[in-house]
Amino acid sequence: MTAPVQPVDELPVAQAGALSVQPPDKAWLVRHLWSHLAVGLISGHPKVGKSWLGLDLAVSVASGTDCLGAFPVEAPGPVLVYLAEDPLPRVRERIASLCALRHLLIDRIPLHVITATALRLDDPGDRDRLTATVARLAPRLLLLDPLVRLHAGDENDSRYIAQLLGFLRSLSRQHDLAIAVVHHMSKKSSRHLGQSLRGSSDLWAWTDSACYLTRDRDQILLTLEHRSAPAPDPIALILATGVDGATPHLRRASPEQRRLPADSLADRLLRLLRAATNPISGVALRRQLGVKNLLLGQALKELEEERIIDRTPTGWRLSTQPT
Repeated sequence: MTAPVQPVDELPVAQAGALSVQPPDKAWLVRHLWSHLAVGLISGHPKVGKSWLGLDLAVSVASGTDCLGAFPVEAPGPVLVYLAEDPLPRVRERIASLCALRHLLIDRIPLHVITATALRLDDPGDRDRLTATVARLAPRLLLLDPLVRLHAGDENDSRYIAQLLGFLRSLSRQHDLAIAVVHHMSKKSSRHLGQSLRGSSDLWAWTDSACYLTRDRDQILLTLEHRSAPAPDPIALILATGVDGATPHLRRASPEQRRLPADSLADRLLRLLRAATNPISGVALRRQLGVKNLLLGQALKELEEERIIDRTPTGWRLSTQPT
């Protein structure tokens, strides 16, 4: 006697025309800075202001005040944050500083701090607790800082990282939640900042919105990236203090403080190749750029490895390969 076949539940399906339409006023959580319901990264090298930007974003969404004094919040609401590297009194101090600059009372905004000593995204129990907390508080934004303290695995293992990111994506979709994760950049240089993220390339592929912070002497450059919208030009920031000489915070540099970063050798090289109708030899490139063979060779090698340029029998040209 054969056992009865158990029915299999189907996946939920809707005809394309029956899908919900996103209203134009629901495109952004923070206009031009973070997309509505986006998951993504706030990244940069150590001590460049990643945590300050993350908290500025959190306070802004919770209070409805402009992020960095420049980006309007489109969908204010509760925020949940976890800062793994700061003791709780320091977390309170940082949030209080940002509230003081906005003339807000820290106990009047819906900004909630996870006070657990540890939170691991690769631990099933911690994932369940985080999911239950999100379900209860219904935050608009979840800030996790930094990724390296939120797991015990290898960031270069794509399968491992894909599981962590898959959990966060599911959490976002199930609870209509934007998620910002603070993450480090590696020491390697790349033509695209997303390729400079430390660890698996899945991190860049996962990102809907990204804030990349890079330093140029005393100036910080904020470069934004969105999956579904054009990004504004890079924005110059400075780490400033309030009139009291304390309350450190990031803010946009004034026109007098703004300084455009100098063109890199790669930028100058690419400009020449874009303007050329035929490949340009290495000798001609060196002559026009006025650089040493060693520096030119390094720049050409990096651009070729990233499939931005091709070497031909007669010289160099922009790549025709798919990236």
